[in-house]
Amino acid sequence: MTQAEQPLTATDRTLPDDRDDIAALAKGGRTNIFGFLLRLAARLPFLFIAGRWYGADALGRFAYAVLVVEFVAQIATLGLKRGLAGALVQTERPHSHVVTDAMVVTLLAALLGSALLVAFPQAMFPNSAINGLDRLLALTVIAVAGSDVALAACAYRFDVGATVRARAVIEPWTISIGAFAFAFYSERDGLILSYAVSMIAALVASLIPMTRHYGVPRGWRPDRLRLWRLARRNLPLAAADGVEWGSRRLDMAILGLFVSPAVIGVYYVAQQVASLPQKLKTSFDPILGPVITRNLAENNLAAIARQVSQVGFWIIAAQAGIALALGIPGEAVMGLVGPHFVGGTGALAFLLLAEVVAATAVVSESALVYIARHRNLMISLVMIGLQAAFSFALILGARRLGLPVMWIAAAPALALCIALGISALVKARLLSRLLDAPVNAWRWPLLIAAGVACVVGAAFVSVPPHYEWVELVFGVWAILGAYGVVIWRWGFGPEDRTLFRKQKAA
Repeated sequence: MTQAEQPLTATDRTLPDDRDDIAALAKGGRTNIFGFLLRLAARLPFLFIAGRWYGADALGRFAYAVLVVEFVAQIATLGLKRGLAGALVQTERPHSHVVTDAMVVTLLAALLGSALLVAFPQAMFPNSAINGLDRLLALTVIAVAGSDVALAACAYRFDVGATVRARAVIEPWTISIGAFAFAFYSERDGLILSYAVSMIAALVASLIPMTRHYGVPRGWRPDRLRLWRLARRNLPLAAADGVEWGSRRLDMAILGLFVSPAVIGVYYVAQQVASLPQKLKTSFDPILGPVITRNLAENNLAAIARQVSQVGFWIIAAQAGIALALGIPGEAVMGLVGPHFVGGTGALAFLLLAEVVAATAVVSESALVYIARHRNLMISLVMIGLQAAFSFALILGARRLGLPVMWIAAAPALALCIALGISALVKARLLSRLLDAPVNAWRWPLLIAAGVACVVGAAFVSVPPHYEWVELVFGVWAILGAYGVVIWRWGFGPEDRTLFRKQKAA
C-alpha cells in the first residue's frame, strides 16, 4: 500500500478541522476587536451626556433599575445564548424550527419576567418613588432577551458581524442620541426612554440577520412538551449564565445597600467603562459553542484544550492592553464624564483588572457547560458566595476604619477581582483534568508588555492637570501601541497571528 493510500489516522483527520476552527475563531476575534472600538466610541458620549446633563443621582437611579431589568432578561434567555448551539448540532429537525422554538421559549419567559416587574416595580427602584414611565421600563426585558437569543443563532452561522452591528453600533449610538434628545422632554424619564428605544432598535437589528440566515420556519407548529424539554435541558446553563452575569452586578447591588444613589452613579460609570473589554470575551461564547460541540461529537478533546487555550490568550492579551490603556489615565477617563466622577478611579482600576483575571474562567466555562455543567454551576455558585462575603467584609472594614466613601465604593470591585481569580484557577484545572490535556492561557510576555505600557503611561500621567486631554488624545493610544508591539514581537506565535490575517478563500 502506497503512502497516498494509507488510511488517515485520527490525528490526521482532526488537524485540518482544527486549523479551520482556529481560523473561524480568529475571524470572530478580529470582528470583536473592531466592535470594541465602535462600542468605545459610542458608549463614551452616553456617559458624558448622562453624567453632565442628568447628574449622578439620576444616573445612579437609572443604573440600579437597568441592573434588575437585565438580570431578569438574562434569566429569561434560559441559557439559550450558549445552549442554542448544542440544540442545533444535536438535532435532525430543520434549524429554522429549532431557532423558532428557542425564540418562543425566550418570549414566554420574558413576558413572565416583565409582568413580575410591572407588578412589583419597587424591585427596580428600591430607594425612590415610582413615577412617570418607571413601571414601563420592565417591558424592555422582552427586547433584551429576544435580541440575545437571535444573535446567538446568528453566531452559530459564524455571523459575528450581526452582534457587532446590534451591540456595538446600533444599541450604544441609539441610547446616546436618545439621552440627548429626551433630555429636552424630561430629565426624569429621559434615560429610561433612551434605554428602551435602544433595546428595541437592537432587537430589530438582531431579528433581521437571524431571518436572513434561517428564513421563515415553514411547517413549524408549537408543541408544549418539546418547548418544555428545550427549557428544562438548558436550566443548568441558565443558572450558570445568571451566576456569571450576576457576579458582574452583585458588587453594585451590595454597594447600593451602603451608599447614596450619587455614589452608585459614579460606580456605574466605572462599571460601564470596565465592561467594554468584557464584550470581547462574552462575544466569543457563541463562536466557541459550535466548535466545541462538534469536537465533542468527534471525541477530539485535545483540540478543545488547544482552542480554549488559544482563545483565552487572545482575550487576556486584548483585555490587558485595554485595561492598561483605560486604567493608567483613569482619572482623565472618569473626569471626562464629570469632575465629581474622578473619585471612582480606584473602582475602575479593580474592575478592569477583574476582567483580565476572569478571562480564563470564561473560556474554560465555554467547554465546561457542555461536559460538566453541574460541576461548573457549583463552582460558579461558590464563587458568587465568596464575592458576596468578600464584599461585605471589605465594605464593613473600610467603614470601621473611617475611609472616604469612594474608597468604600472600590471595595466591592476588589472583592470581585479576588473571587474571579479563584474561579479562574479552579475551572481551568477542572477542564484540564476532564480533557486530559493542558489548558493554559497565560504567557510570560504579557507581563513584559504590561511593564513597558506602564512606563509609557507614567510619562503621560505626569503631565500637569490642565493638560489631561493629552492623556486621552495621545496617552491611551501610546500605551496600546507600546503594549501591542511587545506582544506582537515576543508573545504571538504563528497561530496567534491568524487573528490579524484574513484567510484565503478555498
